Amino acid sequence: MDKIAVLDLQRQYKQVGAEIEKRTLEVLRSGHYILGKNVSALEEGVAKLSGCAHGIGVANGTDALILALRACNVGPGDEVITTSFTFAATAEAIALCGAKPVFVDIDPKTFNIDPDLIAQAITAKTKAIIPVHLYGQPADMDKIMPIAHKHNLKVVEDNAQAIGALYKGRPTGSLGDVACISFYPTKNLGACGDAGMLVTVSADIADRLKLLRGHGMRVRYYHEEVGYNSRLDELQAVALLIKLPYLEGWNAQRRELASIYTEELSHCPGVVAPPVAPHTTPVWHQYTIRVLGKGMRDRLQTELAAQGIGSMCYYPVPLHLQAAFSYLGHRAGDLPATESAADQVLSLPMYPELTAGEVKRVCAATTAIIRTASAVPAGAGQAG
Repeated sequence: MDKIAVLDLQRQYKQVGAEIEKRTLEVLRSGHYILGKNVSALEEGVAKLSGCAHGIGVANGTDALILALRACNVGPGDEVITTSFTFAATAEAIALCGAKPVFVDIDPKTFNIDPDLIAQAITAKTKAIIPVHLYGQPADMDKIMPIAHKHNLKVVEDNAQAIGALYKGRPTGSLGDVACISFYPTKNLGACGDAGMLVTVSADIADRLKLLRGHGMRVRYYHEEVGYNSRLDELQAVALLIKLPYLEGWNAQRRELASIYTEELSHCPGVVAPPVAPHTTPVWHQYTIRVLGKGMRDRLQTELAAQGIGSMCYYPVPLHLQAAFSYLGHRAGDLPATESAADQVLSLPMYPELTAGEVKRVCAATTAIIRTASAVPAGAGQAG
């Protein structure tokens, strides 16, 4: 039986590869490789998709986070509130600006930052909040933004996994002061290497970002401030431009696959399918289940692999317990909902080219493994 990878980029390449190869060769022959017409067109297209006036292409998603914080004047001595249940880049960017990451717990249903815990984490040093739209599910921005406004805080959306998602009809990326997008190859809109972008409705923030990404220069060799070298190149931009018109359809296909997963797993004991938060349209960057029972997640992952089915744990160790952030002094038990999620989550195969039959095979294997491992009768309902 054929293997089912957790992600198969070759399938997508079969759809768009010929055009990417053609247009890439045109860029190579043009001799213009950095911040050219393709970057400008991509900035315009992604800004429009995100409901923003400005798009600023950068080298990668991590740089986008750093530059966003710099543009919001976050620096040494400041604090930035965020979630510990995310990729390291979110907190790395805070630390690399000289600020302190302040972690709050997550909503156990959505895996996103729990907005009801933000206010109590605010101090006189707090400068910004970074909500992460994890797994392509929008965070609860209607609760986050009033808190930010009340305390005069900037909101930087980490939209690396949620391009195209909607929150109450509005695109993620347009809800805070500035948003950060990653085009890492595994993302819903992925480049052929590293690439990123910032989007914002603010002309002032956009102007600062353009200054920062290019060594602090407006006029060549005249540096207004210490900046960065983080410019999006034409080769990545042209690949992304080719893929951009497909994104809406690809995200719709992800939603269809997610609905099959949820239906097929609805009677699997010990598995909790991810809910869709009210008034949101997720883009299912990952389809992430909870596997209840001590050691059951790891057993399921191992036995799926033995059947040729890939899966991935995003993320097995939350940031507050990572060695890199040990200087913050956290201990196990500080963020119980986060730590529980890290022990239980498993992301199943999810990409637009996946077939319904493959999804059903993953679900059948998952159900059989869980039932065998837990010795639950076949008629038992869903746990949790």
